[in-house]
Amino acid sequence: MKRRDLIKKLELAGYRENRNDGGHAIYEKENNRPVQVPNRSEINENTARAILKAAGLD
Repeated sequence: MKRRDLIKKLELAGYRENRNDGGHAIYEKENNRPVQVPNRSEINENTARAILKAAGLD
């Protein structure tokens, strides 16, 4: 999955980038746990699925 597509899904759900240090960006939403998104253009499907699940978007 493309990183920009994953970020688009997170942002539509109300997540915003809190910080971007090193190899990951941290996205946070009030009353939800933060999720990490790798700074790569292409993200493995299993990793993308796990990020969406952690964000409650499965």
